[in-house]
Amino acid sequence: MNLIFLGDVVGKGGRSAVKQLLPELRREFNAQFAVVNGENAAAGSGITGNCARELLEVADVITLGDHTWDQKGFEKEITLFDRIIRPANYSASQPGRGFGIFRNPAGGEVAVIALQGKVFMKDSAYCPFETAEKILAQLPSHVKTILVDFHSEASSEKLAMGYFLEGRVTAVLGTHTHIQTADAKVLPGGTAVLSDTGMCGAERSVLGREVDSVLAKFRSGMPIRLPVVENGIIRVDGAAITYDQLTGKAMKIVPFSRTIEL
Repeated sequence: MNLIFLGDVVGKGGRSAVKQLLPELRREFNAQFAVVNGENAAAGSGITGNCARELLEVADVITLGDHTWDQKGFEKEITLFDRIIRPANYSASQPGRGFGIFRNPAGGEVAVIALQGKVFMKDSAYCPFETAEKILAQLPSHVKTILVDFHSEASSEKLAMGYFLEGRVTAVLGTHTHIQTADAKVLPGGTAVLSDTGMCGAERSVLGREVDSVLAKFRSGMPIRLPVVENGIIRVDGAAITYDQLTGKAMKIVPFSRTIEL
């Protein structure tokens, strides 16, 4: 069995590229189940209901991160979607849910968990390690395939989560830094790990934002608007995981990057 995970979708260009390339990627990797991190889908910060509907035309589940609430009104919209997962280690009083169990059209069920890191991140999130333990204890024993989107700044924290959950989940895939790392591997316990899957955004950009604006901000130290690059060559980064449906153990992880000109 195979599933696909795509890194942070940035703005309209990222959404358009995902809509065009994800069906092709499904065919290429023979993957019937796909998860997309959409926390930057709306103009580079957060997501809206309309953006979510657009991505869910081609993806099975959307995960979110530290920009979950950036778009006004999404705290109400999120309750309308059962295929959107926000970080589970947010306060229980916040709307939405942090994990879900979904039917894989190819067979079996897939549990998707979203967690947010604490190193160099907002302090409002609870301990992701304790949260992961609690969620795993709640999952039905028959659900063997478990995918964790760990949205964190520090690669060390993301790799540590991989070792922490080794043998207990199918994959721990990092998001947030928008740059695909070169450390993809399957741990001996059968858990695939990748510190960061990358992004779905403009090739010539800084994390999806206009280069000149980012340079001006770095050089001046002033608050400067950082427009999202919507056109040109758009990159779609992600990973395909091959796993055993009966055990949930990962057998292979293949990072990939594809481009399309918009």
